[in-house]
Amino acid sequence: MKRRGKHAKKVRKIRASILLVFSIILIGCIIYVGYNLYGKYKDKKDNTDILATVKIDEEKVSEDVTKRMIQLKELRKENSEIIAWIEIEGTNISYPVCQTDNNQFYLDHNYKKESSQSGSLFLDKDFDLQNGSSNYLIYGHRNQQGLMFEDLLKYKEKEFYKKHKKIKFTTEKEDSMYEILAVFYSRVYYKSEKNVFRYYYFVNANNEQEYNEYVENSKKASLYDTGVTASFKDQLLTLSTCEYSQEDGRFVVVARKAEN
Repeated sequence: MKRRGKHAKKVRKIRASILLVFSIILIGCIIYVGYNLYGKYKDKKDNTDILATVKIDEEKVSEDVTKRMIQLKELRKENSEIIAWIEIEGTNISYPVCQTDNNQFYLDHNYKKESSQSGSLFLDKDFDLQNGSSNYLIYGHRNQQGLMFEDLLKYKEKEFYKKHKKIKFTTEKEDSMYEILAVFYSRVYYKSEKNVFRYYYFVNANNEQEYNEYVENSKKASLYDTGVTASFKDQLLTLSTCEYSQEDGRFVVVARKAEN
C-alpha cells in the first residue's frame, strides 16, 4: 500500500509539472501573439494619414512652394533624416523617405525613430544629398496590412501599370513626377555569380556607359515594355522590396524624372 501511495504521489507530481510547463508555454504564446498584434496595430496607426497631423500655414503655399513641400519641411523638424515624400496615386504608398549613414536602422524603425515591425522607406546610404546622385535607390519592407511597399507587387500586372504610370516624389526643393520605365523580379546574388544584374549597387554613375547599362539592363529584365527610357543625366528613381518566390528575391520598379 505504501508503494502504491508513493507511486500515485509521484504521478501527481509529474502531472503537475507537465501542467505547469504547458501553462507557461500557453501564457508565453498569448503574450507573444498579443505583442505582435499590438505591434501591427501600432504600425498601421503610425503609418496611416501621417500628413493629417501636420499643421501648416496655407498662406505659404504658392506655385513654387507646394503644400507637400511645406508638410515635408514640418516633418523634418521632428526628424532631420526625413529627406523626401513618395506617393503613388491609387495605392497605399504615401510615406516619408529617410536616410542615415547605414542601411540597417530604418529596417526596424519608423520615421519617428521608434522601434517598428514595418520599418520605414529609406534611401540608400550612398546617395549624395548635397551634390546629387544618378539614382534615388529606395528600400522598403512589404507588409500584410498593405503598408510600406506591399502595393509595389501590383506592378507585376501590366493592366495595373497602365493606370499607375507615375510616381510623385517630393523634396524640400521641388515636387517631381517620375515615369516608370521598367518593372522586374530580381534577387540578391552570391559574390561567386558572374554576369548578373546587381541593380542594388547602382546609385551614382561614374560615366555615361554605366548609366546606360543600368537603364538597358532594367528594360531587358522588365516584365513588359513601358515605352519609356532614360538618357544620361536624367534623374532615376528605383524602388526595391522583398519578393518571396525565390531565395533573397526582390521586386523592383525603376522610373525616370519627367519634364516639369
